[in-house]
Amino acid sequence: MIFKKHKNNLRWFMLSASFLVVSLILWKTYTLFQHFKDEERTKMENWSFAQTDFINSETNANLDLTLKILNSNESTPMLVINKDGSLGSYNNIDSTKISNKKYVEKLISRFEKENKPIAVKLGSDIVSTIYYGNSDLLNKLKYYPLALLLIIFLFAAVLFFFYKSNKSADENKLWSGMAKETAHQIGTPLSSLIGWAEILKTENVNPEYIIEIEKDIDRLKTITERFSKIGSVPVLELSDIVAETIYAYEYLKTRSSKLVEFEIITPSEEISVNLNKQLYSWTIENLVKNAIDAMKGRGKICIKISQLEDNVMIDITDNGKGIPKKEFHSIFEPGFTTKKRGWGLGLSLTKRIIEDFHDGKIKVSESEIGKGTTFQINLKRVFLT
Repeated sequence: MIFKKHKNNLRWFMLSASFLVVSLILWKTYTLFQHFKDEERTKMENWSFAQTDFINSETNANLDLTLKILNSNESTPMLVINKDGSLGSYNNIDSTKISNKKYVEKLISRFEKENKPIAVKLGSDIVSTIYYGNSDLLNKLKYYPLALLLIIFLFAAVLFFFYKSNKSADENKLWSGMAKETAHQIGTPLSSLIGWAEILKTENVNPEYIIEIEKDIDRLKTITERFSKIGSVPVLELSDIVAETIYAYEYLKTRSSKLVEFEIITPSEEISVNLNKQLYSWTIENLVKNAIDAMKGRGKICIKISQLEDNVMIDITDNGKGIPKKEFHSIFEPGFTTKKRGWGLGLSLTKRIIEDFHDGKIKVSESEIGKGTTFQINLKRVFLT
């Protein structure tokens, strides 16, 4: 318990530390971006001063420093627009497009959004305006935080799925262990019941009672086999899905309330699939019992088998209370239940039996509140040659 508490504290510490590191990196990136932006602003202001100095210079003046500043810009894209709106000069811009007036207008609009224009003055008179954009380095640096966040998100997603898969594996081990232990615990009284049934046969007991007792003993054997198979990969055998569905249907029908009307619609021919009979009958039993609960013990259940080219569909339909659409997927999650009493494991086991063990699909194909629900099982057919 203490280890678990420290483990949770360590987890929160790691999350907090990660958040702090990410925040510091983002803040540092932002300050670095602003630093480079201020440097480019200073460079452009110096360029404007040099331009003013060049305009004001005399013919025989020493302009080496001025020209050096004017020619020093090798990274920042810029436009110099004269007072009359004409293009004075440009730098670090595609020369093949500069003659296009619309292209220049788009550049001016973009540069105005990126940086405040700088006016070149002679005294109080503005002779031209410098429009400049962000350099390639600044543009790359601008998107660096986004790339960093994407990397962090992907890393967090990997950690989440790793944690979830580990948790799922632990839960599977727990349920498998519980299932095997349940099968083991049932085995002892089951052996005793078989012995008592044999003793009753020698007594003057109505044979019909013995037959019913043996049916229930066989049922307990089936339940034991089901639980023992949850913890291991079950063996699939080539079986007729129609016959197995009818068998499960007949058993449930004889042991359900007379207030529940059963109907089964099946093809006349056999349909072969790879099947574990015990687990498949458990699936049908879970779906039918859920349907009876949804109808509150009174209503109609219809089981329909239909075949496609490569698949077989088993539909179990009831006229119960229905399922909200937002719960179509969550009802198969372990622990989900709408009943006051129940662990919410029936549909979760059903999904595992069909999808994990039989490589099939199960879903709520349709449901309407107050009118009923249809569950659909989809299994692959096997064609005999």
